Amino acid sequence: MKFGIVARRDKKAALKLAYRVYDFLKVSGYDVCVDSETHRHLPEFQEEDVCPLEEFDVDFIIVIGGDGTILRVEHRTRKDIPILGINMGTLGFLTEVEPHEAFFALSKLLEGDYHLDERIKLRTYLNGRNIVPDALNEVAVLTGIPGKIIHLKYYIDGGLADEIRADGLIVSTPTGSTGYAMSVGGPFVDPRLDVMVIAPIAPIALSSRPMIVPSYSEIEIKNIALTREIILAIDGQFYTYLEPGTKITVKLSPRRAKFVRFTREVYPKYTMKIKRKF
Repeated sequence: MKFGIVARRDKKAALKLAYRVYDFLKVSGYDVCVDSETHRHLPEFQEEDVCPLEEFDVDFIIVIGGDGTILRVEHRTRKDIPILGINMGTLGFLTEVEPHEAFFALSKLLEGDYHLDERIKLRTYLNGRNIVPDALNEVAVLTGIPGKIIHLKYYIDGGLADEIRADGLIVSTPTGSTGYAMSVGGPFVDPRLDVMVIAPIAPIALSSRPMIVPSYSEIEIKNIALTREIILAIDGQFYTYLEPGTKITVKLSPRRAKFVRFTREVYPKYTMKIKRKF
C-alpha cells in the first residue's frame, strides 16, 4: 500500500502530527507521498517523498486538518482516493477520528478493519463547459453586491421550478446539508441518500422554500437581471464572478468522495456535531 499525507498548513500541531504519521508509515515499510504544500510548511520530510496533490497516485490519503483541508484535497486530486480524516479543525464533519486516536485508527486501517463511506458530488457547467471543481458540499450562486438581491430562475429537468428574488441559491449534496444549506433553512439529509437539496438564500417570497430532488436531476440556473454580476461558490473554497448571461447547469458528478470509516453509525455522529455547531 502507498499513502498520501496532507496537513492543515496554519496549525503547527497538525504539521507535527503529519510528520509523526509519516515516520510511523515509513518505519512500518510503506511508501508515502507528502503534499508539497505540507512540506513547504514543515521541510523535515524527505524530498523524494514529496509531490503535488494533483499528482497523488496512492491507495489512501491521511488528511490532518478540518473540513476545509479535506475539501481542498477533494478539489485538487484527480482520482477518487479514500480519505482518512484526523480532526484538527473546528467541527470536523468529514473527519473520522480525533488526534489522540490517530495511530489506533492507522493500525485498524493497516489491518483492513474499516469500510468505505461513499458520497455523491455535484458537477457544474458554465455555458456547457466544466471548468470549476466538483462540489462535495454545495454549489452556491450568490449576489455579487452585498445587500443587493439577485433575480434568478431555476429549472429542474427542463421545467421551471421557481423564480426568486433573493440573496442567492444553494444546490447541496446530502453531505453539504449540514452546512450552508441548513443555515438557510434546508433539512438535514441522511448522507446515504442520493438526492440534491435546492435552497433559496433569504428569498423575498415566503412561498420560495427548500426542496429535495433526485440526484439524477439536472438543475439549470439563469440570472434574469442581465446587468448584475453574480458569484459562483463551490464548497466555500472556490469562487468566481460570472457574467450576467452565463448559463449555470448543475448535475450529478461521475466522481464520488470516499471516506475511511470504522463504524457504520450515521445519526449519533451527525446529531452530535450539529449540536456542537449550533
